[in-house]
Amino acid sequence: MSNLDYRVAHLRERLAGGPLAELGVQVTVHGDSVLVTGTVPSAHCRDEVARTVDEALEGLTVRCDLVVAQASSPDQAEELA
Repeated sequence: MSNLDYRVAHLRERLAGGPLAELGVQVTVHGDSVLVTGTVPSAHCRDEVARTVDEALEGLTVRCDLVVAQASSPDQAEELA
């Protein structure tokens, strides 16, 4: 296992097992860079994931494409046919 693979595996464990318990985030290696994608429940959670990624993968090229889930109630009734 290369150093990059080890660091990514450690990051996945921190995201899933730490205080965030974030299972909706995927971390994939593309050559010498890392892509972090997924949906998180809040902007605070997105910021915490980004901070954790920055700490774990310092010095690497990382792209974070995290989306905050829209958890608001609908503004109109759903029409069922």
